Amino acid sequence: MRRFTSIILLFVLAATALGAPPTLVPHKSPEFTIIEPSGKTILLSSLKGKVVVLEFLFIGSEHCMRVAQVLNKLNGELGPRGFQPVGIVFDPPTGRGLDPNSVQYVTMMVNSFKLTYPVGYTSKDKVDGYLGRAGNEVLNIPQVVVIDRQGVVRFASGGRGGDPRLEDEGSLRSLLDGLLKEGH
Repeated sequence: MRRFTSIILLFVLAATALGAPPTLVPHKSPEFTIIEPSGKTILLSSLKGKVVVLEFLFIGSEHCMRVAQVLNKLNGELGPRGFQPVGIVFDPPTGRGLDPNSVQYVTMMVNSFKLTYPVGYTSKDKVDGYLGRAGNEVLNIPQVVVIDRQGVVRFASGGRGGDPRLEDEGSLRSLLDGLLKEGH
């Protein structure tokens, strides 16, 4: 009887874990590859030791462009202390996609806004995989992810349980300042 109860308990725990929502923060950041328009690739893991902010964005979104400008400003101010923003343009859910000809828009955006940090592109599927987002979840943009020097996602916006402070310059600056002081 005791063994039967243990098996049932194990089954219930496994079923509960499978149905539980994924852990949003904190958790170790999965690997991610950023492909710049030049063809250069950056592995997210190569930025370990820096405080990284990923902004997953649409080029046609004014809100995303505003956040990109905030990140650019913060990069100028906090970059010397170990801050590294990265922009990642991805295809909107309209199905248009980022074909090889539209990659030029990433370069035009970087030049137009005079962005001083890496901006790459990828597919919506890869973004969903990184964020652990199910296809039926609402896709809010921009998606902002803050990763500490040890490679742990500490804050995220734009999704279930997301933190809207990450899209506000003052709040983001305060969060980043705290993370930049950690371990130094």
